[in-house]
Amino acid sequence: MKRFCSKASFLLLVALILTTCVYTEAQKCRPSGRIIGKKAPPGQCNQENDSDCCEQGKVYTTYECSPPVSTHTKAYLTLNSFQKGGDGGGPSECDNQYHSDDTPVVALSTGWFNNKSRCLNKITISANGRSVEATVVDECDSTMGCDEDHDYQPPCANNIVDASKAVWKALGVPQDQWGGLDITWSDA
Repeated sequence: MKRFCSKASFLLLVALILTTCVYTEAQKCRPSGRIIGKKAPPGQCNQENDSDCCEQGKVYTTYECSPPVSTHTKAYLTLNSFQKGGDGGGPSECDNQYHSDDTPVVALSTGWFNNKSRCLNKITISANGRSVEATVVDECDSTMGCDEDHDYQPPCANNIVDASKAVWKALGVPQDQWGGLDITWSDA
C-alpha cells in the first residue's frame, strides 16, 4: 500500500507539472506572420521621435496577440506623438481625435488593445521609481505596417506601450533618454 501511494503521488506530481507546462506554453504569444518591407515614397515616413521607417525587402514579424496581462505586465515603452502631423499618423483609433503631447495618452500593441476593449480606459505605467496613469486612445498595430495607413513604419512588437511625451515626463525620464524603456503596466 505504501508503495502504491508513493507511485500515485509521483504520478500526480508529474501530471501537475506537465499540466502547468502545457498551460504556460498556451499562454505564450507566437508570431502570426511576416510582411516584407516597402520603402516609403519621399516625405511619407515621419521620423519624429526617432521612429523607424520600413526598409525595402526587410522581413518584419507580425503578431495578433500580446503577452498575458497581469498586475505588473512587462512591456517596452516607446515615444509617440498623437498630435496632428506627429509620427502617430492619423487620428486615434478610439475617438478619431488627435491628442496633445502634453496629455498622458498611449497606444497598445494589438493583443492588448484587444479590438478596442481598452479604448479610453486608463492604465497605470510604472518605471524609474514612479507611476503615471494614461488613457488608451490608439492601437500600435502588430499585424500590419510598411504601408501608407501605417506611415510606412514597421509593425509594432507585441509588447509595446507607445506613449506621449507627457507620460515620459511624468515618469521622470531625462529627455535625452526618451525613446525606449522597460516598464510594467496594469489596468487602472
